[in-house]
Amino acid sequence: MKGIGFGHERQTAYRRRVRDFKSLKIWQRAHALAIALHERTRNFGRLGHTRLKNQLTGAADSVHDTIAEGCGAATGKEFARFLDMSIKSLNETEGHLLTARDLHLFSLDEWEKHNRETIEIRKMTYTYRRKVLETAENE
Repeated sequence: MKGIGFGHERQTAYRRRVRDFKSLKIWQRAHALAIALHERTRNFGRLGHTRLKNQLTGAADSVHDTIAEGCGAATGKEFARFLDMSIKSLNETEGHLLTARDLHLFSLDEWEKHNRETIEIRKMTYTYRRKVLETAENE
C-alpha cells in the first residue's frame, strides 16, 4: 500500500475490508446452485427454451459474480449495495425457476430443491447484508 497515499489507519481499515469471497458461505452456496442449474438446463435448448436457459443461468451466475465483485468494495456500505444486487438476482432466479416449473422442464422435486436453495441463499444474503451495514455504521 506504500506509495498510493494511504495513511496507516486507512491502510489497516482497508485491509480489514478486503474479503475473500471464496470463504463466504453465501458465495459457496450461490456458486454451487449456479453450477447445478447449468448442468440441469443443458437440454433446454433442444427443447426450444434457449432463452429461458440463458435467463435462468445468467441470473444464478449474477448472484455469485456480484458477491465476488462486492468483496473488493472499499466500504461496508458499498459492499452492502452489491449484496442487495445479489438479492435481486436471487429474486430473478426464483422467477425463472417458476417459469421452468410451469413449463414442466423440471420435475416438482427438482424444482423444490432448487427453489428452496434459492430462497435460503436469499435469506442468508439479506442477513449478511444487514450485519455488514451494522458494522459499517460503527466504523
